[in-house]
Amino acid sequence: MEEKNQGAHVVFLPYPSQGHINPLLQFAKRLASKGVKATIATTHYTVKYICAPNIAVEPISDGFDEGGFSQAQNEDVYLKAFRDNGSRTLSQLIHKYQDSSFPVNCIVYDSFLPWALDVAKENGIYGAAFFTNSATVCAIFCRIHRGLISLPVKPDETPLLLPGLPPLNLPDLPSFVLAPESHPAYLAMNLRQYSKVEKADWVFGNTFEKLEGQCKELIYVFYDSLKAAKGVWDLWPAKLIGPMVPSAFLDGRIAGDKGYGASLWNPLGSETIQWLETKPRGSVAYVSFGSMVSLAAGQMEEVALGLKCSDFDFIWVVRESELSKLPPEFADSTKDKGLIVTWCNQLEMLAHPAIGCFVTHCGWNSTLEGLSLGVPMIGVPKWADQLTDAKFIEEIWGVGVRAKEDEKGIVRGEELISCLKQVMEEGGRSLEIRRNASKWKALAKEAISEGGSSDKCIDEFVEHLKCRN
Repeated sequence: MEEKNQGAHVVFLPYPSQGHINPLLQFAKRLASKGVKATIATTHYTVKYICAPNIAVEPISDGFDEGGFSQAQNEDVYLKAFRDNGSRTLSQLIHKYQDSSFPVNCIVYDSFLPWALDVAKENGIYGAAFFTNSATVCAIFCRIHRGLISLPVKPDETPLLLPGLPPLNLPDLPSFVLAPESHPAYLAMNLRQYSKVEKADWVFGNTFEKLEGQCKELIYVFYDSLKAAKGVWDLWPAKLIGPMVPSAFLDGRIAGDKGYGASLWNPLGSETIQWLETKPRGSVAYVSFGSMVSLAAGQMEEVALGLKCSDFDFIWVVRESELSKLPPEFADSTKDKGLIVTWCNQLEMLAHPAIGCFVTHCGWNSTLEGLSLGVPMIGVPKWADQLTDAKFIEEIWGVGVRAKEDEKGIVRGEELISCLKQVMEEGGRSLEIRRNASKWKALAKEAISEGGSSDKCIDEFVEHLKCRN
């Protein structure tokens, strides 16, 4: 029999959506750059969209191999099928490598898929949970899971005061906390993340020490809600390893790492960059509401009105499924100042010197990208964790503003114009926002660079795997 290699082999299991695949794939690349064999295990439907140097990609089944979630059309049905079929095929993948030069010795799984920890333990290998939300949002949901916060949170129960966090008012809380009946399947999935986490060998967070280190004690409710106190941090194998952004935009230590290596949509070609090249520095607003947010037609009309009537050029990412919501003739009437695209490489956009601000839904990946590239932000959050992220963007990190909704829950065009002026016009608040954005860009780079807090956490994980292999 061939002698087994002494290196480590980690299988990464993401929830099969763009915002979950990207950070886990980036973590895989970080480990591969440190000598660990890394394999992404993803569904048959998404496997064809993933390609990254030095990363193996293996298919497993979610029970809907032809169409993924769109084939299931129901979150509960999909998650049950993924658990049943995924557990079986993930075990088969581990057995496939059992007698190879690189047997699997750890599964790093998306916290949305806690059944993967059972698979790891059944196969006698390590299991590590990877959380894709901010540490703050994780702390809130974990307290709900432990029964320390009751749902729904009512106005007379706010501001919510939690150790290490600023006071959280109703507009600052994840939408599921305010209206648990609105998306019961998603709420249940968020709470299930914590059902077995105390049995995991590691817990990873896509954030970094100086960004969210103040809520460490809160995170320790993972381990024992009664021990969420000073000193417990050193006893719990939790590691803040972010930001999980391609290396070219941070430390540059992974050669050629200019993109995540996974795209469920087809990005446009060079014409977008060519258009940007004609624009002055800091003059363009980049507008994107992510891969899942679907704005109501009325909200789309107001965004369109604000962009059209502002004094700034713009690039607006509008998915093909959303194009019909644009006002008639909007594209033609703004062709001299705006560009509408159905998808693009967001990191390239944010890194371009012509971009002056990022109008964002405040999903955690987009928030980290804006912070890492030092781009001022305008938050237009709609649901889930986006509301909490928006608060931190404006009030805690000071890198942008949050657009205010009216009594109907719509950000009006006039409000968007006001926000664009605050962020992009010279002087006043804009100067402070840009100064803060530059500061956080430097701190994000410091965290992931050699010897930084996140890099040290990754090194500790790698050394433990290699020593125990």
